[in-house]
Amino acid sequence: MKKRKLAVILAAVLTSVTMAACESTSVPEAGAATEAATAQENEKAEETTEEAKEETTAASGEASEEDDKAKADHVAELIDAIYVQERNDDTDEQCREAKEAWDALTDEQKKMVEGEHADPDYFGRDTGDASKDDPLNADDIGENELLVVSFGTSFNNSRAEDIGGIEKYLAEEFPDWSVRRAFTAQIIINHIQARDEEKIDNVEQALERAVQNKVKNLVVQPTHLMHGAEYDELCDTLADYEDMFESVTVAEPLLGQVGKDADTVNEDKESVAEAITEEALKTAGFKDIKDAEKDGTAFVFMGHGTSHTAKVTYSQMQAQMKKLGYANVFIGTVEGEPEDTACEAVIEKIKDAGYKKVILRPLMVVAGDHANNDMAGDEEDSWKSMFLATEAFDSVDTQIAGLGSIKEVQEVYAAHSGAAIKASQKSAGTGRTTEEVTALEDGEYDAKFTTDSSMFHVNEANADLGKLTVEDGKMTIHVSLASKNIVKLFPGTAKDAEKAGAKTLEPTTDEVTYSDGTKEEVYGFDIPVEALDEEFDLALLGTKGKWYDHKVKVTLA
Repeated sequence: MKKRKLAVILAAVLTSVTMAACESTSVPEAGAATEAATAQENEKAEETTEEAKEETTAASGEASEEDDKAKADHVAELIDAIYVQERNDDTDEQCREAKEAWDALTDEQKKMVEGEHADPDYFGRDTGDASKDDPLNADDIGENELLVVSFGTSFNNSRAEDIGGIEKYLAEEFPDWSVRRAFTAQIIINHIQARDEEKIDNVEQALERAVQNKVKNLVVQPTHLMHGAEYDELCDTLADYEDMFESVTVAEPLLGQVGKDADTVNEDKESVAEAITEEALKTAGFKDIKDAEKDGTAFVFMGHGTSHTAKVTYSQMQAQMKKLGYANVFIGTVEGEPEDTACEAVIEKIKDAGYKKVILRPLMVVAGDHANNDMAGDEEDSWKSMFLATEAFDSVDTQIAGLGSIKEVQEVYAAHSGAAIKASQKSAGTGRTTEEVTALEDGEYDAKFTTDSSMFHVNEANADLGKLTVEDGKMTIHVSLASKNIVKLFPGTAKDAEKAGAKTLEPTTDEVTYSDGTKEEVYGFDIPVEALDEEFDLALLGTKGKWYDHKVKVTLA
């Protein structure tokens, strides 16, 4: 019995051990499967995490790039807002805001600035040290002011050397006159103010400064090359301030009077032609023009060009070069007006003449954007690139220098300022009465009509001349003026012209023909003349409805 119970117990134990053994063999197989599944899940989770990270990084990068672009676009908008020709009450604040926003950009963001006019060069281009330039906007002017009016340039070195060079020379030549500066391009004024914190007066600001300083005699010296659109606009602006000074006189621009046709030259054009050619030869290492010609080198002086009738001035400068015997000197213009001054036309002239080397130099007072980009730039539409693209020349070099730093050019400006100062100081002379000219037979005569203001003058097409009619001892001169800006005249003072019943002179509509063949309608007037060679009062009414006093004189041609 005991043996049987023992056997049963042993069997049970063996059975239990066997089952445990079976279980122990099956557990490891299940664990391996679980671990494999877990590993796969972990791998997938890691992949998902990496993808998420990549997506997050990409999204972050896109967001960052969008943010960079937004900041750059904001700066571009601020620059475009001050790239305007009209100053307003917000201009100073707009300039400050644009520069602060630019300074806050990273280098990469600055590269992204692009607008209608904005680009990274607006603030980022190094054009020299602005601190070397004097804006000449101080008060304490005194009674006599010599206001030097320029288009302007944002290129600091050129502004200091070229415009500043002219201003300093005039200050030395006329120590009794306070030299001040004004620019006509508000776009440039804003650029300089925003970038360099240098404030330059526009023409209206300069005139207001003169009025506040109680200036009596104002002489204005434009640094413009010719009697073009900018010169005319300057004279129109000055007309609004004439009665605020005892005298206002505008000096001649650099190249003097325009002249009748493309072959008309004068002393100013001759002096400038000689000066700029001599400077170009010296810079290039030639002893004289013949030396350069033997070397096969042609010089091209590139001006701006204009659609104004004064564009014939460029043709006259070419005629002047020919008269001086400078066969290898050519005149061109950025705008290609006149047409034979366009780059393509100049290239053909030089090719036909057989010159194989070319030196380009600006025919501009300053070496600014046109000189650095339109003439000497690396873009395919620059003059240098277009000359090289023809493969017709062995070399094409550039000289980036403005006219204003040349002493002989400064001397021409000084001569013009000096003449204007003398004109402002001249006293009225004695003349001949009507009775003294009764010897003149009835008929028509050419007569010179001169005034005390370069803003009130005979149309340049008529070379200061009017038609004097003598009938029964009475004289009347008909003059065609420069535009339709003078709408009435009155033989007498402005005060008398404003009186009730004053008999004013009404305009005629005249057609004038300029030297290039273009025609224009302007106002003309029939003016009674009491005496020849004697100044008399003649008031004028402008388009703004205000009368101004003037002195005029009629002299037989």
